[in-house]
This record gives sequence, C-alpha cells and structure tokens, in this order.
Amino acid sequence: MRMILGLVLCAGAAAASEDIADKYPQSELYDKPVEVIPYVWSAIGATAPPTYDNSGHNNNLSFVVTGDGVVVVNGGASVRLAAALHDEIKAVTDQPVKLVINENGQGHAMLGNAYWADLGVDILAHEEAIAEVEENGDFILQGMQRYNGDKAEGTRVVPANLSFSDREVIEMGDVTLEVLHLGPAHGPGDTQVWIPQWSMMIAGDIAFHERMLPVFADTCTSCWIETWETGFAPLEPTYVIPGHGHPTNLAQVTRYTYDYLLDLREKIGAHIDEGGDLASAYYVDQERWSKLDTFEELATKNAGRVFEEMEWE
Repeated sequence: MRMILGLVLCAGAAAASEDIADKYPQSELYDKPVEVIPYVWSAIGATAPPTYDNSGHNNNLSFVVTGDGVVVVNGGASVRLAAALHDEIKAVTDQPVKLVINENGQGHAMLGNAYWADLGVDILAHEEAIAEVEENGDFILQGMQRYNGDKAEGTRVVPANLSFSDREVIEMGDVTLEVLHLGPAHGPGDTQVWIPQWSMMIAGDIAFHERMLPVFADTCTSCWIETWETGFAPLEPTYVIPGHGHPTNLAQVTRYTYDYLLDLREKIGAHIDEGGDLASAYYVDQERWSKLDTFEELATKNAGRVFEEMEWE
C-alpha cells in the first residue's frame, strides 16, 4: 500500500517526548493529524502526563474517512479538544462524522463525548468502559478540570450511547471496521479497531512503544499477556496505531508491551521467590526500559502493582 507519510517504525529521534513543546500551538491539539495510510489519520498526542500545556492531548485521536462518513476513534479529553479535532477533519473531508468510538473509559478517550453527542453523533464503547464512566466519570472529570483550568469549560460526562461486548462490525462506505474487545489488558473495556482490508490496527491501550505502559490497580498483567498471545498478535497487523506514540508495527509494540510485561513479571517473580517484600519490589531492575518516556513516573509504581498481583497468584 502506498504510504502518504512514512511510518515511524521505531522509537528514536522522531519519537514524541515529554520534553518536546506543543507542536501545533495554533490548535488545542498537541500535533496536527497525519495521514498514516490512505484514509486513516491520527493526531499523535504527547507521550507525557496530561497537562495544561498539552491540553490533555496525550493520547492518539484517530479518524477513518470511509467514503460515506467519518469514524472517529476517541472522543478527546475535553469538548474543546474534540472541537479542535473536528476542525481538522473538516479540513480533510466534507464527509460528516457518523460514529465516535471510545477506546476505553479513561478521560482522554471519553471526556470529549459531550461535543459529539451535542452534534447527534452516536458514540460506541465496550460495556465495561461505559460502566467505568458511569461509576467514576465525575472523578475523572474533576481530575481533568484540575490540570486543564479554563480549557475544561463546557466539558461534562456523557457515556457512550451504544455498547458492545466482544465484537461489533461497522460497515460504512468502502470500509469494514471490526471493533474488538480481545480480552482483559490495560484496563476495563479496552477496545481495538481492526481494519482487515488494510491490515491496520488502531490498537488503543493494549499496545505501547514510545512511552512506558502504566499498570493500574485493576490491571491484570497475566491477562494482558494472554490476550496478546491469543487475540492481538495472531491478527498480525501490518500497521499499528497505539494508544500513545507514533504509528508503528507489530514487532515494535511487542518489544515494548509484551516483552516488558514478561520481563517485569519475571523480575518480580524472582524477587518473591527470594523472600523480597513490597518495599524492595519497587526497586527491581528496570534499567532496560529507562529510555521510555514516563519511565520516571511509572516504573516503580508498575513494579509495586505487579508485586501485589503476583504475591497471590
């Protein structure tokens, strides 16, 4: 397939970084959308925690131009961010946005839902992601308001109005999209958008490569590994748009997601076998991964949470 823009196939000099200033200061977006392959666009967010400077755009906001409408993947972290993405969509095509898909129940995936809902656009999310929003949406909104100040104005919690369990097939224009929940991974309701005709996977937070993945209190790392082995990797996508970081390939996200999880669990398992406790588990050797963005923020937390998971396995 002819490439419009070269894919970033490895983390390196071109990678997003928390040290790089806003790349698109005239917009609420951290960076201008790029056409990854024909008809599939993504606005690549900062590989850093959400801040006022990046407007909460620290994940990837993607869209697919189908010939009979646009499918957006991720509602954005605020209504202002969603509106900024919509402006970019309208600069690319006059096709209307017909569907928004939330990749999970986190703020940067769903807090912009209100913008799209007010336009009458349907919003689809996994049933577990919807439950997460209904239970914790107000808390998530307050967190965004704290860092985003005036940029949070007008944002309210709007859960998706359409749900799915395992697989939802969307046929629109010339494109068939398979909206998948391959299994438990990063968090409740993890969703992947698979476009088999182009071997394109909009992976969401099952896949990381430029920034360190976060292990949450409710993350099951053994489940994540199993989901990768039985669901994600067998699809063998040629192109992968991860939840965070530049578009890449399966080998790269395997290295920094699957291999990282295996390595950390091996280190923690050895630590437990040696009689180590939680306090010292935070400091198991993760130097191999130290060049990843957000390493300083996440490495010790990840180790502690994996210890708490594995001590009862």
